Amino acid sequence: MRIRPALVSWLIATVWIFTACDSSSGGGDDTVDAAIDVIADVVEDAALDTAQGDTRVPNPALEGTVPATFIVRPGVETVTVFDAPAGALLTLYDGAGDRVVTMTADAFGQCHFAYVPAEYEVVDFTTSIDTEVIRRGDVLKPGDGYVIRQDDEDPPLASPEFRVMAIDDVPDASLFEGQVLQGIHYGIFGLGEGEVPYDGFNYIETRDGVLLSAMVRFPDPAIWGEGPWPTVVEYSGYAPSNPDGPDAGSRIATLLGYATVGVNMRGTGCSGGVFDVFSPAQQADGYDVIETVARQPWVLNGKVGMVGISYPGITQLYVAATRPPHLAAITPVSVMADPWQLLWPGGIYNNGFTRQWLAERDRQAAPNGQSWTDGRIAWGDVDCEAHQQLRNQNIPFEEFFKALEFYPPAATERSLPLLVPKIEVPVYLSGAWQDEQTGPQFAEMLGDFTSAPLRRFTLYNGRHVDGFSPLALTRWWEFLELYVAQRLPRMPDFVRELAGPEISQTYDSENLTFEPDRFADLADGDYAGALTRYEAEPEVRVLFENGAGDDAQPAAPAARFEASWNAWPPPGAETRVFYLAPDGTLADEAPNDEHSERFMFDQDAGAVTFFPNNEYHQMRRLWDMEWTEYPAEHSLSYVSAPLEGDLVLAGPGWADLWVASDADALNLQVTISEVRSDGVEYLVQTGWLRVGHDGVDAEASGDHYVAYTFKERDFTPLTAGEYVETWVPINSVAHAFRAGSRLRVVIATPGRDKGLWEFINPDYGDTVPWQHVAFGGDRASNLHLTTVSGVDVAPGYPPCPSLRGQPCRTYTESTNAPSE
Repeated sequence: MRIRPALVSWLIATVWIFTACDSSSGGGDDTVDAAIDVIADVVEDAALDTAQGDTRVPNPALEGTVPATFIVRPGVETVTVFDAPAGALLTLYDGAGDRVVTMTADAFGQCHFAYVPAEYEVVDFTTSIDTEVIRRGDVLKPGDGYVIRQDDEDPPLASPEFRVMAIDDVPDASLFEGQVLQGIHYGIFGLGEGEVPYDGFNYIETRDGVLLSAMVRFPDPAIWGEGPWPTVVEYSGYAPSNPDGPDAGSRIATLLGYATVGVNMRGTGCSGGVFDVFSPAQQADGYDVIETVARQPWVLNGKVGMVGISYPGITQLYVAATRPPHLAAITPVSVMADPWQLLWPGGIYNNGFTRQWLAERDRQAAPNGQSWTDGRIAWGDVDCEAHQQLRNQNIPFEEFFKALEFYPPAATERSLPLLVPKIEVPVYLSGAWQDEQTGPQFAEMLGDFTSAPLRRFTLYNGRHVDGFSPLALTRWWEFLELYVAQRLPRMPDFVRELAGPEISQTYDSENLTFEPDRFADLADGDYAGALTRYEAEPEVRVLFENGAGDDAQPAAPAARFEASWNAWPPPGAETRVFYLAPDGTLADEAPNDEHSERFMFDQDAGAVTFFPNNEYHQMRRLWDMEWTEYPAEHSLSYVSAPLEGDLVLAGPGWADLWVASDADALNLQVTISEVRSDGVEYLVQTGWLRVGHDGVDAEASGDHYVAYTFKERDFTPLTAGEYVETWVPINSVAHAFRAGSRLRVVIATPGRDKGLWEFINPDYGDTVPWQHVAFGGDRASNLHLTTVSGVDVAPGYPPCPSLRGQPCRTYTESTNAPSE
């Protein structure tokens, strides 16, 4: 074995630093002996590695350096520096000794490396965002041999070599087995007698040493016994570990007899670490949380489930994809599919809810950004206080993601359609086609849960919050009983009596309650019988006309009818094609002759939602909605003839359009609506596309849907005046058009048709261009919709308004303008 001179120099310098640092305490000889022992161990390990075939040489970046006094903490695709001199220039070197990036230590001597430029550069993401650096950059890749040097010192100071972990670098089980979590009892009326909230507050250590704040609550022992109890985890960047009150999923689960563990993601609440958005580090933390919680003596069956809606619903999918061995099942509600596509639907920036959500994450992830942490710090939580200091390293993500105009390569690590095939536990998922917050894209990944041993999907028209309404809540509880508690689902009468009024009040309705027990005919304890019956049921349950199920209270969360299938889109579904035709009509066949019509760019549309003055009252039963028409000549409208029979849409679709613009940029919106025989028009579904994206993602597309890569290399800028064929994706929906209704498609500038989504459309300056659509002949523009037969549609139209998530209005005919 031959040790390089650079390593020898570094080891000798280590002895010198050990001696110098300890000389004041009089322990120099002992320190030198200890340092020599360290050197001997290093040399021995190097010899062993060489004998075993590890021929990797030390990083050339160590040559000519002395050991650093700062501390390096590597993590999953991250590394954080502590105790560096304020303002020090810290350079990350890869295993080959090449510079990756230089960053500046903050006033506390901290520096966090997670995002790196494509080529070496000096950057500071915490103070400003360089758009080009973000667009061309990448995440920090896992690997061995990394070094951090302080090159503004002579000689340079260098860390030892370290490994940047991958998400699959699973820690030894001893990390989980050595942690003990304490809890408090939380009953139907709140805290148990004599309970103190902080007694249930804990920290969970993760594989890189970061501590995550966690709140443990046990169910009322007078009702549910002394335990062990079935246990679920709620994990997000909101406030799940706030001792003052549980988040929604935990609160419901505790009342139903479950122990709950609310955990704040790294960089939020009282947790340590640096915040990110659905990062691999957060995914790996979720694995560590599950494995730690599952080993607690109060956990029934030695495995835990996960609960939560929206953010803590989404995180379940990321955590389950890491395959924690002691995860029993997950129950995600109101989720997204791909973070980038939620922020850039169709490649168009979502300047509404998603931007606001990111801005709120930036605010809450700032030092002391969540007010409840002040109480912990005032109480004397030194960990919580120390963790706030590292918040200075958080990136301004709202600005960061706005710079990502095209789909970045690293985004695949956070794309749920690519991750959910890894999930190997039972999955219950519910969501709304018209979800005003997270949108409808989730439905296109339902077929990707290929490794889950059991899947149950409850789907409906509706709103973001409807997954925790009685519409779906009973099935959510049923699933938890069967796959986490492993017992016969049988709800106590007192729970129904107490929960009904509270659920009704929450949803601004009356007389809401859980569904009747579906296994009431089985003998007590017949868990096996219930499981067999449950697993024989269809995989997909679709609830139609949610909001019209109770004539006495329109828009209460109750459906009129339902249908079930074994997959989504339903097996045997067919594609119905409608062709754009003259006189604003939709035809079953394409016109022989080519025609062209135009609409004017609507510069106001992007900022207009169907909430007047952007007033959003999430839990109000009847929303105040104003679904505005486009001004004259600012849209194109095509309407079918009255349908001869019921037409049931059940799946996604697309609009195949030949389009041109007088300018060199064009954003399109395609809206599907039902025009009823009574003159009412109901919004059904909408799709968007920035024209120029022409790279079709063959793996994500299917018989009923078109998906794009949205990569820069697959984007072709528009040439003014030239027609191109483009396909505008329309996400899944289930909607019944009754005989006599007409189907309408409107093509326009994005905007006006969503509750919380706003769009940034092209800036044409003082010019207001015309946009053109050709149809007929060789340019047969058309609409592809997924339809099914055999659904027993309830008779009669639902009232207007009533359908949750779907605005309605009196239909107004419009005339299309021909292109000149």
